[in-house]
Amino acid sequence: QVQLVESGGGLVQPGGSLRLSCTASGDSFEINAMGWYRQAPGAQREMVAITPSGSNTLYADSVKGRFTFSRDNAMNTWYLQMNSLKPEDTAVYYCYAVIRIGIPRAYWGQGTQVTVSS
Repeated sequence: QVQLVESGGGLVQPGGSLRLSCTASGDSFEINAMGWYRQAPGAQREMVAITPSGSNTLYADSVKGRFTFSRDNAMNTWYLQMNSLKPEDTAVYYCYAVIRIGIPRAYWGQGTQVTVSS
């Protein structure tokens, strides 16, 4: 079994920064893709950044130039650096991975609240 545990959310003023992290733990697994989604109140969950294994990161247009995905493969950990935050970035952020233990399937973190407000 694999678990994704994320951290790093909180309250920040507009223009501020936060960094989210997500760590995958378990036995004998292979990560095929990793990334971040978010869900604002009353809205559908949307992709923020996603990195297929061996490929470049894809970003939502709304966060390009402000958010940066990075990863530490040795630690099975990935990050989302969020700069120049706007009130419309307020949402629950979920880390996401496609993990292969036999058959690939999607895994989700527990979600962390990011609130951008003055």
